[in-house]
Amino acid sequence: MTIEKTIVLISTEVDDMVAHGMFRQLDDVEVVGYDPAARRLDNMQRRASIFVPPYRGTNRPMALMEQLPNLAMVQITAAGTDEWVNAVPDGVVLAGARGAHAGPVSEWVLSAILAQLRQWPTLVRYQDKNTWAHRKFDADTLRGKRVLIVGAGSIGMATARLLDAFGANSTLVASVARDGIHGAVELPALVSGHQIVVITAPLNDATLNLVDKDFLAAMDDGALLVNAGRGKIVDTDALVEELRSERLRAALDVTEPEPLPEDHPIWKCTGVIISPHSARTVPGTNALCYAVAVDQVRTFLAGGVPSNAAVRPC
Repeated sequence: MTIEKTIVLISTEVDDMVAHGMFRQLDDVEVVGYDPAARRLDNMQRRASIFVPPYRGTNRPMALMEQLPNLAMVQITAAGTDEWVNAVPDGVVLAGARGAHAGPVSEWVLSAILAQLRQWPTLVRYQDKNTWAHRKFDADTLRGKRVLIVGAGSIGMATARLLDAFGANSTLVASVARDGIHGAVELPALVSGHQIVVITAPLNDATLNLVDKDFLAAMDDGALLVNAGRGKIVDTDALVEELRSERLRAALDVTEPEPLPEDHPIWKCTGVIISPHSARTVPGTNALCYAVAVDQVRTFLAGGVPSNAAVRPC
């Protein structure tokens, strides 16, 4: 008796080819490739019940779900599932790659903090002018700083471990309090007194515009805001006003809107450094994402609910 294999649809772009071999290690799985830029799927591709969007530009092939009548699971490589959660059909499991990004993103957070404290943007501007800038600016140290980390998932926890190695003191906040971690209801009382605020929380109804005018006003003078979560968590207009006044500084890997238009006022704020949503983008991160994805799909095929499931079966 021939057992019909579960077809997993995986992108054929360069960053996704590593996934083909990894998914073939699963029992009773047939890997079928597809082009994320294609508008139509062929007959074989349409038979897929598990859809894996590409590592880069994850939401590009979102419309292809309409051509998958047997769709049962969507497994993305991003940590956050907010862009997909309302697009996945009812009854289809949606799972992310939470956990895979902790190393690269926490490293970006640390580098962004150190770049701002040690005034590397200022140094580069002096360097561009061929100026030896000895004693022309004030650098700062991370040691002894109090850091508020909003989002105590894998990225937030990894960030806290790195900060601890540099002698900083972290305060972690999650949606619900647990041992050693504050709950979100405590957040308004925690903002003041921290020299650095790091956002690693996911985007949802509770975190949309969480960092608004009042939140920013509560931050200490001279404090640094680091956003490695989602752009919509921060009120960009309110942040621009604080940056223009030079009361706060920022380091942003995500923005709202994204990408930033060329004429957006935040580009001209000297107290901010911006990376183009690339905190996770280092060699090997794609393989880390797909290792988590394979584990999530394995659980699903065994009849379980993946630990990273954002949309669970009805």
